[in-house]
Amino acid sequence: MPEFSIPKFPVVNQSLHAELKKRVQAYFDERGIVSTGTSRLFTKAILMVIAFILLYIQLMVWTPVWYLGVFESIILGGLVAGIGFNVMHDGSHGSFSTNKWINKIAASSISLLGANHFMWNMKHNMIHHSFTNIDGVDDDIEIGALMRMAPTQKRLKMHKFQHYYFWFLYMFLYIFWIFFTDYKKYFSRKIGAMPLKKMSILQHIEFWGVKIYHAAFFIVIPIYAVGFISWLVGFSIMSVVAGFVLSIVFQLAHTVEQTAFPIADIESHKLPDEFAAHQIKTTANFATRNKLVSWLVGGLNFQIEHHLFPKVSHVHYPAISKIVRNVCAEYHLQYIEYPTMRRAVVAHVRFLRTMGRA
Repeated sequence: MPEFSIPKFPVVNQSLHAELKKRVQAYFDERGIVSTGTSRLFTKAILMVIAFILLYIQLMVWTPVWYLGVFESIILGGLVAGIGFNVMHDGSHGSFSTNKWINKIAASSISLLGANHFMWNMKHNMIHHSFTNIDGVDDDIEIGALMRMAPTQKRLKMHKFQHYYFWFLYMFLYIFWIFFTDYKKYFSRKIGAMPLKKMSILQHIEFWGVKIYHAAFFIVIPIYAVGFISWLVGFSIMSVVAGFVLSIVFQLAHTVEQTAFPIADIESHKLPDEFAAHQIKTTANFATRNKLVSWLVGGLNFQIEHHLFPKVSHVHYPAISKIVRNVCAEYHLQYIEYPTMRRAVVAHVRFLRTMGRA
């Protein structure tokens, strides 16, 4: 088996990334504002976390009739995804607040959901954001034999039907993440082909502490409080809702028609484009004029801006998207955008159908 080599971005004289950063920084300087979160973001974060805790207590202590329990479990699943999008995501990128400790607290909200921040940081911030849509490196497009998510991946006969069954598979992302992939990364010490950084003693303690907390508060206590069947139904509903919402939002950003899947040169290991051009070609926006979608998904429908400026809070993406769009036009780069979420989903389905064909 050949030794794994990390792809490299070419060095260019007139950097597109430098030009983008200069213009976006000028936007913040001219207005005298910081690039991190605002009071609106803090309010939304507090409301979501409080709603999550209160809904959990309501289900455990004042267990409602079954139809209300089902409805509340759906809302709880939506809050799992919402906290991930709006609180944890900005916090883990250091864009939630100007205060480092507040960012750490926001990033640690992933523990409330049962996932491990160390693994997420490696997988998302360090690997996915650096090597977007690169087969063999970007773990977000590595789903194994069940789906073919890149042109360079092996095609199996069942992939012919993946644009039909993906709806079902996406529902299990949350369960798979919490109960399998975190552990796989921990024990294999790898994320895909990329070796994990060495974990400190505190990071090991945190990993197991979060897993014990999650088992206690989302399995043991609920079974004791409401019974096994009621717990199983409620937890399953919460998990499939969270899993599907998390999956579809992240997949609409990169695995749709028009997005690229670059291949590094075999000898030099260099990628065809510099960093900023690579991010623009491998990423797509959707429903950017829909304020409700933007509010719910934490600005992740402005995925191009997020990949270019991950340390800028999502509350600023609508404004800086105009700058990015203008620069793309000047550099003759396609700015991939779907006007509605429905059209983005259609583009994802078509992409999966294309990947499933010979």
